[in-house]
Amino acid sequence: MSSRNPENFGGTWPSASDFFRKRFGGKLSRTGYSNVRFRLQVPLGIGVALLLPALLVTPPAASAPQPPRDKSVWNYEGGLFLQTNGSIPDGPCFRISGHVAAPGFFDNLKRVDTDSGAVFRRGNETITQFPDKLSLQFVVFDHYDQTCPPQMANTSSSRYLTRALMSTMHLYLYWKHGVELRPIANAEPHYFSVDPVLPTATAWAAAHGSPVPEKLVWSYEFSIPSAGVPVSDSLVLVLRTPDNHIAARVAARM
Repeated sequence: MSSRNPENFGGTWPSASDFFRKRFGGKLSRTGYSNVRFRLQVPLGIGVALLLPALLVTPPAASAPQPPRDKSVWNYEGGLFLQTNGSIPDGPCFRISGHVAAPGFFDNLKRVDTDSGAVFRRGNETITQFPDKLSLQFVVFDHYDQTCPPQMANTSSSRYLTRALMSTMHLYLYWKHGVELRPIANAEPHYFSVDPVLPTATAWAAAHGSPVPEKLVWSYEFSIPSAGVPVSDSLVLVLRTPDNHIAARVAARM
């Protein structure tokens, strides 16, 4: 998948109603989640310069060299998680929640930030590259909070995501190294579904004369080729409207 070959979001891949339970193992919900990682921080010292008369200045005593110490540790058990809010101009606001995984790769994987830089370790083993393939799984659903821009008055656009609207959106995937973006041209779609949110409540309201707009959740899974990709690179997901407006952008990073 690349900027030249974007994926259309209105595909007809095989679906299943238990996508959340089977694919995410209960770690991802339609209302969002938090990716909690323990980080131990060591405050940095603050240098102070003193101006003294020349006759009073004496050379400072040489300090003993200090051994390097770990400043922070990040635990990637369970994979990488991503989440962001997006919006369509004069249209609905939404949330993207996702997960990057690979069998066994993230087990006991940690990043240790030291004075000499970041090192990725699994026990005593140093990890420098991703495995041959990663699994990118994410969902898109309506979401409104203070980050949502105000809608124009009297707009004819839907306040909620619809099948027709999502079918016009395009997905772009990149590897990001520093400021460089490299399009991912050969991502493989493995799963797609569109499922109603609270279908029983929606049906009940319609049956009692108080119909409410249908709310849906879109679920996706892609296989991302990642052989030889440094673990310091980020996987970037960009969702664009038909006129190339960026509706959402989010990165999964180590």
